[in-house]
Amino acid sequence: MTRLEDSPLTVERACQISGVSRAGYYRAWRESEPQQVDMELRNRIHQICLENRLMGTRRVTAALRQQGCPVGRKLVQRLMREDNLLALRKRGSLVTTNSRHTYGVYNNLIRNFRATGANQLWVADITYIRLRQQFVYLAVILDAWSRRVIGWELGETLEAQLTVAALRKAIADRAPQAGVIHHSDRGIQYCAAVYVQILNEAGFLISMSRAGSPQDNALAESFMRTFKCEEVYLTKYRDLDEARERITEFLDDYYNRRRLHSSLGYISPLTFEEAEA
Repeated sequence: MTRLEDSPLTVERACQISGVSRAGYYRAWRESEPQQVDMELRNRIHQICLENRLMGTRRVTAALRQQGCPVGRKLVQRLMREDNLLALRKRGSLVTTNSRHTYGVYNNLIRNFRATGANQLWVADITYIRLRQQFVYLAVILDAWSRRVIGWELGETLEAQLTVAALRKAIADRAPQAGVIHHSDRGIQYCAAVYVQILNEAGFLISMSRAGSPQDNALAESFMRTFKCEEVYLTKYRDLDEARERITEFLDDYYNRRRLHSSLGYISPLTFEEAEA
């Protein structure tokens, strides 16, 4: 007699073992599979927008087809609408970076600048994070001297309120004197009147990367790569609450307090600041 554990694990046997009917299994599969397909496509759309600064549905659809994804523009439009990408385009914004807006932009003040102490140079950036059934966005501010994350916010929208929340947290935590350089890209979130007003009122010097020059914000870009490789790509977040909990632990506990940075002599940002105080 063939034992159960010696038999191939077919759908029938898996259902038998778990006590689930075949009809129930296929019903659950039909309900979940389209969502997973949509998430894969939405992930590709976000990557295209982030890497190529594209937002129009025609261009995104063309880029997807070049990748071998034969998708229709109406589907792309629906998914971009669900992720609030079309609404941003109406105001001229591009996913995480957009320089095609009517707000003022500022010169790059840090091309030959090197911070020698805390609160001399802050750098800011935004990235997107994939959850099980949606995308969320992370805005961060780093102190360039110590690489410490001094302000961050996670949210479901790319509106300026995301970057404003991260900035307010950084100011509250650091209480900087006037004269700190705040460097970012030229995205609408950083050029928005409300954001610039906060910077001006706190006495910041505003600096922005040149158009099409992400290397001008290399420190922030490097942090985002580290964050994605050491946290995001290793985790499947269920929802926003779980993402916030895990990211809080990574940024506030691990990254700032325990991660050893080669650029700091293999000590953590917090240890570096305390040693230099």
